[in-house]
Amino acid sequence: MHSSAVFLIEFGCLILGLGLLGRFAGRFRFSPIPLYLLAGLAFGEGGLLPLGASEDFVAVGAEIGVILLLLMLGLEYTATDLVSHLRTHYPAGLLDAVLNALPGAVLALLLGWGPVAAVVLAGVTWVSSSGVIAKILGDLGRLGNRETPAILSILVLEDLSMAVYLPIVTALLAGVGLAAGGVTLAIAVGVLTLVLVLAVRFGRLVSRFVSSDDPEKLLLVVLGVTLVVAGVAQQLQVSAAVGAFLVGIALSGEVAEGATTLLAPLRDLFAAVFFVFFGLHTDPASIPPVLLPALALAAVTTATKIATGYWAARRAGIGPRGRWRAGGTLVARGEFSIVIAGLAVTSGIEPSLGPLATAYVLILVLLGPLTARWTEPLATRLTARSHLRRTTVSPGAHEALGDQDTVGRT
Repeated sequence: MHSSAVFLIEFGCLILGLGLLGRFAGRFRFSPIPLYLLAGLAFGEGGLLPLGASEDFVAVGAEIGVILLLLMLGLEYTATDLVSHLRTHYPAGLLDAVLNALPGAVLALLLGWGPVAAVVLAGVTWVSSSGVIAKILGDLGRLGNRETPAILSILVLEDLSMAVYLPIVTALLAGVGLAAGGVTLAIAVGVLTLVLVLAVRFGRLVSRFVSSDDPEKLLLVVLGVTLVVAGVAQQLQVSAAVGAFLVGIALSGEVAEGATTLLAPLRDLFAAVFFVFFGLHTDPASIPPVLLPALALAAVTTATKIATGYWAARRAGIGPRGRWRAGGTLVARGEFSIVIAGLAVTSGIEPSLGPLATAYVLILVLLGPLTARWTEPLATRLTARSHLRRTTVSPGAHEALGDQDTVGRT
């Protein structure tokens, strides 16, 4: 009875605190994600007031938060949209992998951590956070922007690539043979292909099965199907986030619209819990020793992500302002980076890899909402100043131009 009361008090205070932080962020019109993460640091290991009884529940809530974020992201697009975007933007996905995985791999080799750690750190720096970026796009009201499909296509390619990358990393860390690693990889790719084919070819049948005029039944069925698919996908070495995203893709029409309306409050609640949970498992004392290399890596990969988004949006025919918005939005890293680093920490290949990855992700998950909001206006201002300097002419030319302007007006 006592532990139950403590749990209710702790979790209630946590939710109340998140609500106040969200209200504070809304008043000043910026994303509440950095505040949620700082709250997690305050309540986590080594923080001001560590949680006890409610930590396990927060962990489950965090998993649900990621799943709901990706489900809602998938509901924005149909299966046809997905295939079209993948065909159109796969060159941007390849560029994304090269530009953003390479810095992590190079740093690991320079630090003398070996090739396996280089593969792990390459994954940490490669993949943007679909969960964080989905929340950013919603907070900034950009889901309907022209550059958003280019952003989402890169995120989808990254998430789908993780279905191949994670089994490879797991096999490398475990030191298993080529045959065992090949079987794990084949299962992951097979499941991913099967789910994607079902989403593309039988999406209407899935929507009919889920459809209901009763909001309560619709909510229960959609949420239940999503959690089951996500759980099965994760059990078979495919990301739960990818499974949830594909469920969203499979739903269309009125079902998708109704599910979006019903799930939005749940998504916001559990997404906030996810970001807090991320901070809970970061010991503030482990960050200072690795802060300098983490900052350097964050600076390099911020530039490479902005370049990736800019190029992808330009290739899609988006104007300069949309290109900068796309680049700035892709900067945040999050859930996948932590999963990858966690695998390495469990295997014990390099003690410093975990703290470095945590510091790196924390920097970029705090920086991501800021770059998403300010990259475009800053770039526009700098471009305007540069253009003004290039068009500055000599005093004599100014006088001639002034005479011409006067004649024209008269």
